[in-house]
Amino acid sequence: MESNKANSAAASPENPKVSTVRRLYEALAAGNRRISDLIASDLEWWFHGPQNCHYMMKTLTGKSSPSDFKFEPRSIDGVDEDCVIVEGWEGDQVYWVHVWTLKNGVITQFREYFNTWLTVKDLRRRPVVKCTSGAASTLWQSHPQDLAKRSLPELMLAI
Repeated sequence: MESNKANSAAASPENPKVSTVRRLYEALAAGNRRISDLIASDLEWWFHGPQNCHYMMKTLTGKSSPSDFKFEPRSIDGVDEDCVIVEGWEGDQVYWVHVWTLKNGVITQFREYFNTWLTVKDLRRRPVVKCTSGAASTLWQSHPQDLAKRSLPELMLAI
């Protein structure tokens, strides 16, 4: 099965913005903090969630060890020409979504959401792609697990 994955990746090259974000998570997972070439020095940061869950900020600023919280992405999606959305969950206790904005191959903005169901829509003025139902298409919607056991607040993020 891995060879099929490798073959399909070779047939269609990965979006460079997705590749940049993937390299960031791989570096963090390996304990490598040399990621300054991936992130702008004036990174804009937004956070939504419990105050004790600023894990990525603590990791990127060196205020925590990479072992304090492991970001293991379950999905990485490029949703438009600038944004990459990464989703992950750990059991039924922690669910997170990261929205990265890149300019010229460098991450310039980061939005972090903890234990929140997130829907992202493109509200910029341009031709709207219609779904078969006739409604405007949603670019991305989170997919947390174990929703039957609990309720997550839902946010709409406009890009």
